[in-house]
Amino acid sequence: MKRKSKKRILIILLLILIPILGFKIYLEIDNVFYEKRIEQMKKNKEFNVQIESSIEHKTLKMDDYKIHYFVSGKENNDLVLFLHPAFSDHRAFDQQIDFFSKKYRVITIDLIGHGLSKAKKSKDKIDASSNHIEKILDIEGFDKAHLVGISMGSLIAQYFAIEYPEKINTLTALGGYDINKENKEVAKTQRSYNLSLIFRAIFSMKAFRKMTAENICKSEKGQALFYKTTGHYERKSFMVMQGLQNVIKDRKNIKPKYPTLMLIGEFDIELSKKMAKEWHNDIESSEYLMIEGAGHCANIDKPIEFNRILMDFINRNE
Repeated sequence: MKRKSKKRILIILLLILIPILGFKIYLEIDNVFYEKRIEQMKKNKEFNVQIESSIEHKTLKMDDYKIHYFVSGKENNDLVLFLHPAFSDHRAFDQQIDFFSKKYRVITIDLIGHGLSKAKKSKDKIDASSNHIEKILDIEGFDKAHLVGISMGSLIAQYFAIEYPEKINTLTALGGYDINKENKEVAKTQRSYNLSLIFRAIFSMKAFRKMTAENICKSEKGQALFYKTTGHYERKSFMVMQGLQNVIKDRKNIKPKYPTLMLIGEFDIELSKKMAKEWHNDIESSEYLMIEGAGHCANIDKPIEFNRILMDFINRNE
């Protein structure tokens, strides 16, 4: 009987382990082919973005970690500050740097847990980004900024604007929604999506990065560019994202007094389009535009259109 029992246990273990191992092997093979495709795009000059502007790499020193940020453009002109999507880093704005640096001071940031800004042993979460932004503005000598946030970056931009409304010239949100409303439908969708991402990340971080890139961008080039920006994201960084619970809350009577631009990609999910429109309808001093042919990160998929729209908006509200 003992032999039969051991045999059953062994069979059960094999039935569990074989599919897991098979899935792991499939992901690794798929990753190899995907990275080969990216390398081929580089050789064909379909992929690389050449930045001509001079960029200064700086760090904000906190108690247990450093926040890395990057400064370019005109020293004495207004500031445009870009905040990247989840899992990405400052390179999400490589196609914006040269365009906006010709007229403005430009800052891009690796938010905590992203890019080079490792959280290390700190208990700080992503909501600490508001404090980081305020300190960076002070260090760089700016009282105000034109905030531009993509996806999660748009949520952080709003959170900063709640705490420091006097420091906002304009706010632009691409693929965002109002953080001050009870968004049960959004929370449910994000939980489901995040679980699928974490499942991938358990087996392969490269597979996780590929999945995010395919969901975030529509074009093959855009996906390759976004994939590159996720290269520093680690499994332990998921803990940092818990701070979004403090960012997204039901707050009554929060109405921004600064010009707000809501942008959405044509191929973003329907829920994102719905939430952006509802947010726009709730704010009198807002504008809403859809960027054709773009996915969630329209600034990567369609940089020329995004840059023109954003520049026009900022110029009208200087």
